[in-house]
Amino acid sequence: MNPMMAAKAYASIQGGAMPAAPAAGPAQAGFADLLSNVMGDMTQASKAAETQMTSMVQGQGSLIDVVTAVSSAEASLETVMAVRDQVIAAYQEIMRMPI
Repeated sequence: MNPMMAAKAYASIQGGAMPAAPAAGPAQAGFADLLSNVMGDMTQASKAAETQMTSMVQGQGSLIDVVTAVSSAEASLETVMAVRDQVIAAYQEIMRMPI
């Protein structure tokens, strides 16, 4: 998630006007792009944690860096799982709708 998304979410909850997003190109990012970005962030966080753990095992890293990287990776994974759960719940709700 980026600060612009957080600002939009806060504004929508408060009922205020949402700030305009910077122009990213001719097409606006969709839900698939959001999921792709979240998965990419989770993958990067996991790789960073693995790198920190490897350097710690080799005696070159700091324990604080390892704990921070692992916590970041865990938070990213929990975000991905929460998004997955919401997508599954939405799909199940759609499937229960009468035609």
